[in-house]
Amino acid sequence: MFRKMLFGAVSIVAMAMGAVQAQDLKEFRVGILGGENEADRLRNYQCFADHIKDVLGVEKVSLFPAADYDGVIQGLLGGTLDYAELGASAYAKIYLENKDAVEPILTTVQTDGSTGYHSVMVARADSGIKTLADMKGKKLGFADPDSTSGYLIPVTSLPKDIGMDVKSYFASTGFGGGHEQLVLEVLKGTFDAGTTWASGVGDFKDGYSSGNLRKMVDKGVLKMDDLVELWQSPMIPNGPLVLRASIDAGAKQKITEFLTKLPETDPACFSAIQGGDYKGYSPVTPEFYQPIIDARKAKIGS
Repeated sequence: MFRKMLFGAVSIVAMAMGAVQAQDLKEFRVGILGGENEADRLRNYQCFADHIKDVLGVEKVSLFPAADYDGVIQGLLGGTLDYAELGASAYAKIYLENKDAVEPILTTVQTDGSTGYHSVMVARADSGIKTLADMKGKKLGFADPDSTSGYLIPVTSLPKDIGMDVKSYFASTGFGGGHEQLVLEVLKGTFDAGTTWASGVGDFKDGYSSGNLRKMVDKGVLKMDDLVELWQSPMIPNGPLVLRASIDAGAKQKITEFLTKLPETDPACFSAIQGGDYKGYSPVTPEFYQPIIDARKAKIGS
């Protein structure tokens, strides 16, 4: 009886100490996926950092723009990051390694109300390549090995459309080092075509309503007349906004409420973070990403 009481007391003390540590959040650490240049990512997220500092009452908000997807993934797995917006495949990688490391709270909603987007394959408009069939025996570039639209979905969906595996169909494949860099490499001729992400809503000539192409157009680093679309994937679940699971529940609620209202309270900041046109955020759970988790496990293993 005494042992049970002693263990119970120890457990209560440990839980109390954990709660105090979670509530005593002095620095909030934000991971930012690779995909566009670092200066742009830091500038776009500064308004978010300013808001979160006030929302949580923390002393400091630190922004960590990783060179690639895996930098953010490892930061979340290791507990050195508190928040990030991930692609579905990046979240699946974390889930498969430690399903309790992060908690998905919200995902973006497109202007048409959908919560998904597409992988698109683009080539230079003056390359003479107009269709997926024209890419046989050519060089294909992917964005990042942990990107959903830039790698996982193309390598799992393309075989159905080309009638064979990717390695047999294309002369070679490689990685561009992020979505923006990939498109620039296609324009330079490093790859004959490459896969990136787009909402699929609106017109290709505008870079669609949101996605990497639209971001590049809005920044003035891409003219859509220079590209042609060769292929578009089935719809992919929009990636989640995640929090370190061990963060205090009260802090999680404050962040979730702040983000949910952000499109109305500060639409300019919402647009800067997301890039392009979105309707807002919607609650999400791990179950929403189960198809991507299964696909990643089958194709990559982790």
